[in-house]
Amino acid sequence: MSLHLRPVHFVDTPIGLPDGSVMRLAGGMQWFAAYEVSTAEGRRIVSVADVASLGERAAALHARITAPRPPLVLGARTLRLDQPLVAGILNVTPDSFSDGGRHAGDPAAAAAAGVDMAAAGAALVDLGGESTRPGAAQVWEGDEIARVLPVVERLAASGTPVSIDTRKAGVMEAALAAGAHIVNDVSALLWDDRALEVVVRAGCPVILMHSPDPKAGGHGRPVYRNVATEVFDWLEARIDAIVAAGVPRERIVADPGIGFGKSLADNLALVNALALFHGLGCPIMLGASRKRMIGALDNAAPVERRLGGSVALALKGADAGVQFLRVHDVPETVQALKLWRGLRDRALAGG
Repeated sequence: MSLHLRPVHFVDTPIGLPDGSVMRLAGGMQWFAAYEVSTAEGRRIVSVADVASLGERAAALHARITAPRPPLVLGARTLRLDQPLVAGILNVTPDSFSDGGRHAGDPAAAAAAGVDMAAAGAALVDLGGESTRPGAAQVWEGDEIARVLPVVERLAASGTPVSIDTRKAGVMEAALAAGAHIVNDVSALLWDDRALEVVVRAGCPVILMHSPDPKAGGHGRPVYRNVATEVFDWLEARIDAIVAAGVPRERIVADPGIGFGKSLADNLALVNALALFHGLGCPIMLGASRKRMIGALDNAAPVERRLGGSVALALKGADAGVQFLRVHDVPETVQALKLWRGLRDRALAGG
């Protein structure tokens, strides 16, 4: 295992502290004073003032962790990444685990739901036409295009920023041509051999999710020795490959893939280690809304009774500096983040 840095010892404000004793996390609203340093020899805490003594790898990670994330320009919209944003989940599948296919077969109603999400405060609507839950049947590319295209067109006409949640190059091409702005691929552009070419040619931002078996659907169950650093290393290698292919790092968003090929213990460890992923030098997306881990900790609560856990995980992501929170329950999450933002503003002012 190579060296990894996880920001720790967060502080309310830099006011009154010695210069260089705390650093701003990824240009956001969080400040931290130290790193947990992980190497093959173990873990230790090092102050941010002493990180330069750890060598070139640590210096590169430190630079990525503290660099502000450039805004994402999505057509006429610009998304600033100095505070957490909500991406609303919109499924148009008959077998969605979260909504039971409520919007399947009705593009007008689906688009109206997406517009409502934007009106409630979602910065982005993440539209999917194929379920990625364990055991879901694969959807033919033509059927997936038929599901999402009329919804993309309506959302784009309304001025709503859209990401297309798909593994298929043909769906990406059709959705981008219809007005989608971002590709969100749970296989990190590995399921379809043409997917990377499509993203490079379009020049669009892309969300890359960690998957232990991207060609097989993402739900294999490997045994991790250290899930956080192993997921980090996988994403780091994948990002490096995609940057080398021509996608600028500032257009890549990284998602650690909560629930995909991970046990409950793995998912909890990943959420606790979210700040580690700023070392990738990309914005982070957390997609934990209504996931099975919530039910596992609350008497097998069904999907429709996981709102509290979803909001708790979103706030945990905000505390870790996550830039995108992918959620089903947009108004509730936006309201929670408004309170979080108010508390942060007051703390940063020294109160």
